Amino acid sequence: MNGPQAHWLEDGRRLHLNHGPIDLIIEAFGDAGECRAAYEQAVARFQTILPELVGELPELSRPASLRPRAFAGPTARRMEAAVVPLAKQFITPMAAIAGSVADEILAAMLAGRRLDRAYVNNGGDSAIHLGSGRSMTLAIAGTGHGLADRITIRAGDGIHGVATSGWRGRSFSLGIADAVTVLARTGAEADAAATLIANAIDLPGHPAIERVPARDLAPDSDLGDRLVVQSVGALSPGEIAAALDSGFAVAEDFRRHGLIAASALFLAGQARIAGPMALAAPNEKSRKEIAHA
Repeated sequence: MNGPQAHWLEDGRRLHLNHGPIDLIIEAFGDAGECRAAYEQAVARFQTILPELVGELPELSRPASLRPRAFAGPTARRMEAAVVPLAKQFITPMAAIAGSVADEILAAMLAGRRLDRAYVNNGGDSAIHLGSGRSMTLAIAGTGHGLADRITIRAGDGIHGVATSGWRGRSFSLGIADAVTVLARTGAEADAAATLIANAIDLPGHPAIERVPARDLAPDSDLGDRLVVQSVGALSPGEIAAALDSGFAVAEDFRRHGLIAASALFLAGQARIAGPMALAAPNEKSRKEIAHA
């Protein structure tokens, strides 16, 4: 495995950090000197984040319970904290790994700095900082219409994390959602909740859904022998609605208990929105600065 890599993207504004499976795009807005220092702090923190996680991977791959475990690394502790409130269902801290890494790098960027805005995008799971009076427009995928939908987050919303999960994504899913996007207080919390909501969008035993044991695809998967979705065939409108309703019930329960702020659920051209998430096409101003979720 190559060591940690850092380079600027062609636009000269966004920094790309890569180390093994971790692939981040980060951007800071504000005073040039503050932004420069923030980028340097992110690169410095990035040097050790993957080795820290690898050292605790066996325990991070085991199911969480309502009693939190002690982990040595700060990113591992973020992962555990995000899944413990959800541990009535099967979940491991690995469900929050992408969001937790984004949170950790964002925290490093902000340490001692004054930034107007900043984000860390970890393959679509993002941590967001908004200074007083600031806002950010995000493009979200999975609607069946590319990146046509936008959401705007404002500083007063208390939202610092956005994550998307579904069977078409880079991680395995137990459900059939094309995508579930969640807004929450942290990237870790959004990541974990999106995983469980996407798992709940399902039609167990349906013949049009192909499933295989996770272990057959990745021997070290934290999902073990649980069946993960590999393809979804034709479904009737009623079946699509029923699957979405199952996920929506979970999303609303999470929202009522203060675990998430809002979510958007997508399957085969149908959608459900839980909470105050308004989806709209961007105007010309919002097109100029969009973070992709």
